[in-house]
This record gives sequence, structure tokens and C-alpha cells, in this order.
Amino acid sequence: MDREWTRGVSSRWLALVVRPKHERTASRGLQMRGMETFLPLYEECRIWTDRRKRIEMPVFPGYLFCRLQYSQRLSALNTPGIRSIVRFNDRDAVIPEEQIEAVQKLLDAGLPVEPWPYLPAGAMVRILSGPLAGIQGTVLREKSSLRVIVSVELLQRSVAVEIDRAGVKLEKAPIFRLAPSLSAGARG
Repeated sequence: MDREWTRGVSSRWLALVVRPKHERTASRGLQMRGMETFLPLYEECRIWTDRRKRIEMPVFPGYLFCRLQYSQRLSALNTPGIRSIVRFNDRDAVIPEEQIEAVQKLLDAGLPVEPWPYLPAGAMVRILSGPLAGIQGTVLREKSSLRVIVSVELLQRSVAVEIDRAGVKLEKAPIFRLAPSLSAGARG
């Protein structure tokens, strides 16, 4: 772990897991404790039978970003609405400053923003609309476009088609496995 971080010399951005629909309350609670927070919001138009209303919703529902020092972790966890700190391999998952700044710039640009399911390369998707509706394929990313690969396993051939992200639904996330020679070497 980073010595500057554990000694409390510097602060880091962490993702905090928040109780459902408590993102704003948790953010205010952390701010009252002197911590810097970032809660990305987007506008959504909700339609009721008698009216339409634009409301602000979290871009990442159930999560809140907080810049804090290592010694402030317990105080953050004791804030109403906070469930936990996102961790990987028993370590706090520190969010790089550049990623926080990128999301801030995206929101500050004034362009329409909305949450979107993460579609990693290798994920199985089903095409929802258009002439290819119902076809299942694998996501392949090429530059900024989304390509779906449809394979005919019997022939061991594939076809790629460029498609709009809105027209696909995640079926199955990719499963990454170690090659047999690598996993055997890792045990020994």
C-alpha cells in the first residue's frame, strides 16, 4: 500500500457504496465531516399521468466518490447512508485522479449524459432491434465504435457487424481464465 496514503500525508479518491437512494444524504453527511465528495448527477425527464418533471439522478446509482485521507476511513464508514468502501484484494480501490477529472469534464460540458451498462470486450450480447433482432454475439471494440461478432461455431467462422450500443443487451459478462500452462506454473 502507498506509504503517503497510509501515513495520512495525502488524500485519495475512493468509491463508497451507499444505501439505495441515499446518495445525496450520504454526500451531505461526508461534507459535514469535512470530506470532499463528488456525486455525478444527470437530468432525467420523468413522466407521470398529470405532468412531466426533470429530476437529477446519480450517474452511478449506489455509489459516491470521496477524497479522504487514510485516517478518515472509519469516519466515512460511520456516516449515515454509507455501506462500505469499494475494495479489491482486501485493499481500498483508489480511483485515479484522472478518471474523476474525466467524469467531471464530461458533466461540465453540458452535453446530455446518462448511465450506460458496461459492455466489456468479450461480453455476450443480444441484439434488441432492427433486422438483426434476437441474434446473440460477442462484443468487440474497435477504436470508438462497438462491434458485435456473431460466430458459427460449427464452421469456425465469424462475422462482425457495427451496431449502435442502444440496440444491444448484455447477456453474459466475459469469463477470463488462465491458460492451463500458466495456472499450473502459478501453483508450483
